[in-house]
Amino acid sequence: MAQFIQFALTRAGMAIVTLLMVSLIVFSLMEMVPGNCAERYLAFKNTQGSQITVADIEAEEKRLGLDRPFLVRWGSWVGNVFFKGDFGDSCILRLNINQLLGDKFLLSLGICLTSLLFAYLIAIPVGIISAASKSAWLNGSLRFISYLGLAMPNFLLALMIMLFSTVMFGDSMTGLFSKEYRDAEWSFDRVKDFLSHAWLPVFILGWSATAFALQTVRALMLDETGKLYITAAKARGLFGRKLLWRYPARHALGPIINSLGFDLNRVFNELPIVAVILTLTEAGALLLESLARSNDQQLAGAIIFLLTASIVTLNFVTDIALAIIDPRVRKSVMGG
Repeated sequence: MAQFIQFALTRAGMAIVTLLMVSLIVFSLMEMVPGNCAERYLAFKNTQGSQITVADIEAEEKRLGLDRPFLVRWGSWVGNVFFKGDFGDSCILRLNINQLLGDKFLLSLGICLTSLLFAYLIAIPVGIISAASKSAWLNGSLRFISYLGLAMPNFLLALMIMLFSTVMFGDSMTGLFSKEYRDAEWSFDRVKDFLSHAWLPVFILGWSATAFALQTVRALMLDETGKLYITAAKARGLFGRKLLWRYPARHALGPIINSLGFDLNRVFNELPIVAVILTLTEAGALLLESLARSNDQQLAGAIIFLLTASIVTLNFVTDIALAIIDPRVRKSVMGG
């Protein structure tokens, strides 16, 4: 048990160091954008008809603390993020980023995690069955479906569903909420309305994730079933489901669990374009807006850091889970 606690503390320490490094990278990228926050904001004001002088820019830089050294500003920013959960103000919109994001990031994270859950609930049992089955028809069908999922971009699937729904039902199925619930307080009715809309982005994002996971599970299972310990287990009289679930399936799931953080990152990367097509008002669309249109690096940096923190946290949880369920890892961590 002492070894396991040490293992958990070591992984937690590595997660914190990773987040600190990521925060430095994100803050550095925010600083490397041509023109600081004061200049970009006042340039925006200039397009609205305001007359801006050099003195105005210098006063704004002093007000924002941009005249301080880089490391001091990074330390202040990362301290507010870690200890207060405060990302400061949006550079262009001049609104508090925490208020601006509101529940948008949690909605986005929920959609991505549900998409992954949807993908693995299908891919794991189907991939195991496919690897164990000798049916050429079954394997060929599953291979075709998985290749189709990998080949068809999510945005194309979204456009096809929207077009079909519009032609057949007169409803484009866009947005996460109906008009009357868009700005309403959370309630049971609003949750029901959200669920009635959220299934579509979950399905679209889960489409390619399922195909990718299915190929991975099948390949890992085929690799495990060809190893000598499986042959030895068969020699001891183990066959069928008992052999399948006790050895190859259990060992093949380790890399799958370990890749959850990578898969979450990949699904979130696909979210912004799907969000634009489906007009979703969540963090994916807000990230695209802040990077491509408004050049609001403070807002973009906050979203990227939150995503990274979610991935690092998920990796920490999967490391602990893997140490518990995989006998090979458990033996090396706990001893014996």
